Amino acid sequence: MRNLMAFASGLVFGVGLVISGMANPAKVLNFLDLAGTWDPSLAFVMGGAVAAAFIGYRLVWRFESPALGDRFDIPTSTGIDRPLVIGAAVFGIGWGIGGFCPGPAWTALPLLAPGTLVFLPMMLVGLWLGSHAKNLPILTSKGA
Repeated sequence: MRNLMAFASGLVFGVGLVISGMANPAKVLNFLDLAGTWDPSLAFVMGGAVAAAFIGYRLVWRFESPALGDRFDIPTSTGIDRPLVIGAAVFGIGWGIGGFCPGPAWTALPLLAPGTLVFLPMMLVGLWLGSHAKNLPILTSKGA
């Protein structure tokens, strides 16, 4: 049942990304181009997502545990540290260059667009590098 619900959730998410235009890198890049051909339509998509998440969180916190799990997996760290800032910057730069973030990139893969075929392998390389770079001096307090 858990796998079926995970598949259904992913399917709804992917369809939503395609319908909203988030799987189209040109639309995303136009949204990010404030000084040029700015397309504000994705702001409404993001606003709708924030509203849905806000309502969903308010409803789900009424339960002792999730429907398909033993406990809620809630991050405990609230600090803003060097790895968080560097990771956010790398994510933002990648999003701005490629016009994709991870979910829409996977959703656009079946279209076999050249940009997707370059972005996804580079994203996977970046994830691998990031997982192995946790002990680099630039990411730890030892490097400060």
